[in-house]
Amino acid sequence: MSVAELVETAGAMQRIRVEQLGGRLGARIHGVRLGGGLPASTVATIREALLRHKVVFFGDQEGLTDEEHIAFAERFGPLTTAHPTVNTGSARILRVSANKGMAANAWHTDVTFVDRVPAISVLRAVTLPPYGGNTVWANTATAYDELPDSLKALVDRLWVVHTNSYDYAQRDEEHEQPDANYTREDFVSQLFETRHPVVRVHPETGERSLVLGHFVKGFVGYNASESAELFHLLQQRITRLENSIRWAWRPGDVAMWDNRATQHYAVADFDTHPREMRRITVAGDVPVSIDGRRSEVIHGDARAYSRLDELIS
Repeated sequence: MSVAELVETAGAMQRIRVEQLGGRLGARIHGVRLGGGLPASTVATIREALLRHKVVFFGDQEGLTDEEHIAFAERFGPLTTAHPTVNTGSARILRVSANKGMAANAWHTDVTFVDRVPAISVLRAVTLPPYGGNTVWANTATAYDELPDSLKALVDRLWVVHTNSYDYAQRDEEHEQPDANYTREDFVSQLFETRHPVVRVHPETGERSLVLGHFVKGFVGYNASESAELFHLLQQRITRLENSIRWAWRPGDVAMWDNRATQHYAVADFDTHPREMRRITVAGDVPVSIDGRRSEVIHGDARAYSRLDELIS
């Protein structure tokens, strides 16, 4: 089903059409040129679509500059710095590059190793390989909703430790660097560990979603073997094919997702062709459990990455 809304911009009428792509997540938004000058009604329509569909896609954005990319993301809230540990040359933009078939080929939610988990990510395609390099998203809210009641009773009380000492780009013996712009040593140059509720309450929708992915170190109160069993049991619920959507990138594409209700996976199937994406991140709050407890820092101070006071100023 599609919805459409007419909004007025600069004295003209611009038609925005939200095309639903999947039953559980995903929509394409037509009729918008991204940038900082969008009217408030357009921003509200995009936010509404994002909260409903979890990930939205914009096509035909060729020529979008870094400055326009930043200005667009700022319409949805204060921005984080590019990354808590990695510097790819910009204060706000993380360059996610690969030239040896590398990609973030593990399911993850962005930067869950800090306490202030980002709210929204905006990713634009800069250089695409001639084939492959798709990205897949999964809905962590519907994954929770569809758990059996007996399993919900368990996970509602579980807490889990996330850390950046796990390299989501999965360095192996052949690839000593997880990305063309930084090394594993850069990624773990400062240790972060945070204790999160496995089930968080979304601050805007009130939905419950699972806080997992491959930054998970272990479950509080469980040993390594038990943690692995719990992780696979729940993670497989999230990444079921019917709970996901796969996007084949084209030049000019931009993806925007609710980082509080999704995981994603960049597929490393493009051989040695170059691939570069640029990501800007909207700051988020500290996850809150069903019983109202907030995530707790174990190691690391993320204030330089994301300022919580800016969210309430």
